[in-house]
Amino acid sequence: MVSRQSIFKYKTIKGPLHKWPPMLKLFLLLPLSIFCLALPSFWLMIGIITSVILAFLCRITLREQLTDLKPAAIYAALMYALSVFSNMVNHFNTAQQTELNSSFTFQFSLFNYSLFTVLYPHSDYLRITLRLILIIQLSAFLFRTTSSIETRDCLNYIECFIRRALSKLPFLKKYISLRSVFAENISVFLMFIPEIFTIWTNIDLSWKARGGKQGFKKIRMLVFVLISLSFEKAALKAKALEARS
Repeated sequence: MVSRQSIFKYKTIKGPLHKWPPMLKLFLLLPLSIFCLALPSFWLMIGIITSVILAFLCRITLREQLTDLKPAAIYAALMYALSVFSNMVNHFNTAQQTELNSSFTFQFSLFNYSLFTVLYPHSDYLRITLRLILIIQLSAFLFRTTSSIETRDCLNYIECFIRRALSKLPFLKKYISLRSVFAENISVFLMFIPEIFTIWTNIDLSWKARGGKQGFKKIRMLVFVLISLSFEKAALKAKALEARS
């Protein structure tokens, strides 16, 4: 299959953030993502603009940034649709409770006065969307500037450090193994996130190359292909890890 830009794919062209130690990026970006959940909308917008500038400095192109934001766009569209539906239900209930003299007045109130109020999303919608965009941008920095090997070695080092510290305790020494088990599983999970997006990008490109149309039929057919290929990829990774151990 012909490959193209996929979400969270590792950036081989080195930028300033590539030179940072993986552990520093992990302990900086993860708490920063949690801290973003408490920021107001204004500071979230400042953070998004700053992330875009930093991405350009890290040689992440605009196309790659927009590709990473595809999940946020889908989620934002879904949330906006739910917000509009909620506004329509609330306005309809309010209009029914109001004493209206004629059906014309009811229609005018429903379709003219309510147009802006129905289409205008809830106050929390903008803040939730901005949070999601900024968190995805920070996650993209980690995935696009850190290779899978660097991520695995970093997590293994952290787990081994914790296990060695716990093994020095007298009552836990005989129960603690120095082999890193959780780090391997977490690293495989983190490495598998870009793999899933890459598989979907490739099968979507193949679907378009065969003249397939966009719609529910495409999703219904390609989802099963995605699941089967993902399980196949996971089985190969599991065999590779078993061979190394």
